[in-house]
Amino acid sequence: MSIEELDVVLLAGAGVLLAAILAVRLSVRAGLPSLLVYLGLGILLGDSVLGIEFTDAELTQMLGLSALMLILAEGGLTTRWADIRPAMAPALLLATLGVAASVVIVAVPVHYLLGLEWRLAVLLGAVTSATDAAAVFSVLRGMPLRSSVRGTLEAESGLNDAPIVLIVTLISTDAISDHSPPVIAAIIVGELVLGAVVGLVVGGGGTWVMARAALPSAGLYPLAVLGFAVLAYAGAQVLHASGFVAVYLAALVLGNTDLPHRAATRSFAEGVGWLAQIGLFVMLGLLASPHRLEWWHIGIALAAGAILTFVARPLVVLMCTSWFRTPWREQLFMGWGGLRGAVPIVLATIPLAEEVSRGEDLFDIVFILVVVFTLVQGPTLPWVARRLGVSEEGEARDVDIEAAPLERVSADLLEIRVPLRSHLHGVEVGELRLPPGSSVSLVIRGGEPFVPELTTRIERGDALLVVTPRRVRPATERRLRAVSQGGRLAGWRSVRRR
Repeated sequence: MSIEELDVVLLAGAGVLLAAILAVRLSVRAGLPSLLVYLGLGILLGDSVLGIEFTDAELTQMLGLSALMLILAEGGLTTRWADIRPAMAPALLLATLGVAASVVIVAVPVHYLLGLEWRLAVLLGAVTSATDAAAVFSVLRGMPLRSSVRGTLEAESGLNDAPIVLIVTLISTDAISDHSPPVIAAIIVGELVLGAVVGLVVGGGGTWVMARAALPSAGLYPLAVLGFAVLAYAGAQVLHASGFVAVYLAALVLGNTDLPHRAATRSFAEGVGWLAQIGLFVMLGLLASPHRLEWWHIGIALAAGAILTFVARPLVVLMCTSWFRTPWREQLFMGWGGLRGAVPIVLATIPLAEEVSRGEDLFDIVFILVVVFTLVQGPTLPWVARRLGVSEEGEARDVDIEAAPLERVSADLLEIRVPLRSHLHGVEVGELRLPPGSSVSLVIRGGEPFVPELTTRIERGDALLVVTPRRVRPATERRLRAVSQGGRLAGWRSVRRR
């Protein structure tokens, strides 16, 4: 590639990136996941419209899996453990046994009723069983859902990619025919467990290193955290373990520890996640060719999508969540809220790259299925949540805490933003009863900073700057969160107002 060609590529890439970023506003207003806009942009640039020819399925597979790694890292870094911890058990069932059940429930009727050969039917059931982390995070985090519902769906979308990638790869490479079902199950479980161990070790090790490394620039902290997440993925893959489990768990550990500049790190991760989504969806749109589509592709996509959405997904949710006495209203919403997105389309590139017979047909069917049913499900989710009573209006009561290190005095500067529904509203600074050595040094209200007195009352929307010795920082954060959720008497009475 010459310098002139590189300049053209950079010009086109910057134009596509800016157009995709501006399209986010359009997708939000329409209530649609942004992936549809990006896929449409890729199709517009492709050989059927503007004429850019892109047919490299193997390159798409490699770049797609790399983008999914970054999306999962962003998901882990921006997910609060407190939100998903109660939902981990049902989410694990949905991501493992639920996936297996969904594959069977979709593959059997697709084979017997729609006439697809067994291999394609099973592959179709497998690739469409994955809920998409990017779609789930972008849509559900903008909705005031109950934490149990959102936590289950987010954890499931972060965990179910790993077993499905293994299943699709084994089927596409014919490796599944070389082993008995118990051996296949043992291989999958072993890779998932080893991937989890790698992720937890790298996440824990990264936390230990970051807490003790005083980096010379605040901008290095986000890069280091992202580096540890990628290290977890690559390390697991080298050990023939699940890189997706490893990167998600490592990022989850790193994102829920008291790292310096945590909010800046999360913002950086969100930016990287958006960039990965844009590049991934535009590339998948380029690979899709509308002129290849035939009427039978559309028929099978609609029929298989209906089986998946109205039969397989509700049954799987019922089977996996009934053990935990999940209310039926939440079960119905989780059955409808299992959004598909880039993940099924990326997984469909695996048989395409492995030159599986009729793999191109499979890719086109999956592409149509994802687009149609995302259009159906995405815009209706807020309405369904309200009708089922699983939404919670208003902002959360918990506070958002950002930290910056003060190395010379072995202390931290905490920035606390007071949400609209926080019980910190009306509490005097002296009533916070912070641990010894911690103090509110500054209050920013309406853009104007001032030094508070003990009798200064905190108001909604305030930003507080709290200086705390590092040894009591965890206790300081716990106290601030307790008052935000329970009011000035938190700790004196076991009241948890909601």
